[in-house]
Amino acid sequence: MNLVNSREFALQLDADDNLKKYQDKFHFPEVKGEKSVYFCGNSLGLQPVAVKDAVLQELDDWAKLGVEGHMKAKNPWFSYHEQFAEPIARIVGALPNEVVVMNQLTVNLHLLMASFYQPTKARFKIVCEAKAFPSDQYALESQVKFHGFNPEDAIIEVKPREGEYIIRHEDVISIIEKTGDSLALVMIGGVNYYTGQVFNMEEITKAAHKVGAFAGFDLAHAAGNIKLNLHDWKVDFACWCSYKYLNSGPGGVSGVYINEEHTKNKNLPRFAGWWGHDKKTRFLMEKNFIPIQT
Repeated sequence: MNLVNSREFALQLDADDNLKKYQDKFHFPEVKGEKSVYFCGNSLGLQPVAVKDAVLQELDDWAKLGVEGHMKAKNPWFSYHEQFAEPIARIVGALPNEVVVMNQLTVNLHLLMASFYQPTKARFKIVCEAKAFPSDQYALESQVKFHGFNPEDAIIEVKPREGEYIIRHEDVISIIEKTGDSLALVMIGGVNYYTGQVFNMEEITKAAHKVGAFAGFDLAHAAGNIKLNLHDWKVDFACWCSYKYLNSGPGGVSGVYINEEHTKNKNLPRFAGWWGHDKKTRFLMEKNFIPIQT
């Protein structure tokens, strides 16, 4: 294909776009009476045409059923989150029992680190990319401080080489290997929010496991943007928001992935609560926590 810098060529590409039929599934704001070209989906996605009926369905069920809607609504509220497991699993390359939609991104990151960042005097360091999204930096630093360590000693940032703008893969692997037995966790953004660099998550995970560390990823800029195979890559955990490439907005629900190897581990350190308890025995109101296998 010969690329031509012209309006006519751009319009022809639009006409030939195999995905153009999906435009009819969204409302586009109009500017001066014309449908806008919308490049702000990373901040707020376009409203799907079907969303109004979906919201009204829930309001109608609430009005007609009241508390019975927990079990009898068209989409029962008690198990509402379960309907999203399969489609989200496809997006991130996971098994349905490895994912859940809940909370917000930074909240989920803290909950995941409660399980996967268990530092000791000998193994307490975290490897991350330089200039990660600020909220990730805040979370990592606060977790390190919470456990009584100095972020300057515990957090190792992998940086681009002088005069370069992206981080070389071999430099990430090298730092993981050099950190070795003192490394507790590799926590990297799957796609860097600023440079757009896609990290080789499979190889990074292998390198982390080789030295006895866990590997986790913030997929805020990866989920819905690039092909992911978290289960096959044996990534330990990941989380993502839904308002970058999943058409949501601020306040949109986040997602979590935990490899099934860990979901089967009843002794995995965790912050336990109501929704994490096995739903088969949840309403027996018993004292002991039984983790749900998902």
